Amino acid sequence: LQQHQAGGTRVLLLYPPSLEYIAAFFGCLYAGAAAVPAYPPRQNHSWLRLNAIIGDAEAEIALTTDGIYRRLISPANSPAPAALRYITTESIDDELADEWQEPVLDSRSVAFLQYTSGSTGTPRGVMVSHGNLIANERLIQEAFRQTERSVILGWLPLYHDMGLIGNVLQPLYLGASCILMSPVSFLQKPYRWLKAISDYQATTSGAPNF
Repeated sequence: LQQHQAGGTRVLLLYPPSLEYIAAFFGCLYAGAAAVPAYPPRQNHSWLRLNAIIGDAEAEIALTTDGIYRRLISPANSPAPAALRYITTESIDDELADEWQEPVLDSRSVAFLQYTSGSTGTPRGVMVSHGNLIANERLIQEAFRQTERSVILGWLPLYHDMGLIGNVLQPLYLGASCILMSPVSFLQKPYRWLKAISDYQATTSGAPNF
């Protein structure tokens, strides 16, 4: 990302639920870029939501996998995704880490853009600064009385605010343990969520009120 002069730009994340998604999110933070968590539409589904996010965020670069990239540029897509520079993260040489330069950031720097689902209209984004993020994590810690001994488990999508801020960033903020499930694994068999809570002795887990 730094080789692409991505500092201060918006970088779209297009991954399935995975550790690669988390690594890409932190790659943006380490580059001084603003991550834009999103998800690739399923095969033969509309690209309208994704294009609306790309346009609103003024994203210039997208991080994704090689397989998703090939699908993104397929002529079968209609409407096609907006023009972006794509970086497939499997192709990145780990030795580039030696060339990393620490970005200049403060509490007002934008960490990421959080978008609504767009289920009832055009997706709307919120700029979340590093200061906002730390304040939010501190409030979650206090509200749930969590410590480094907490075990946080969840299946919510990583582009979802609760999935990202509550299930991924909160345990990292605490130095606690984190158990992540694929949303599809939950939707196929919701019992898996309850069994995982029991198996891993989770102390915190969240979900929408449905």
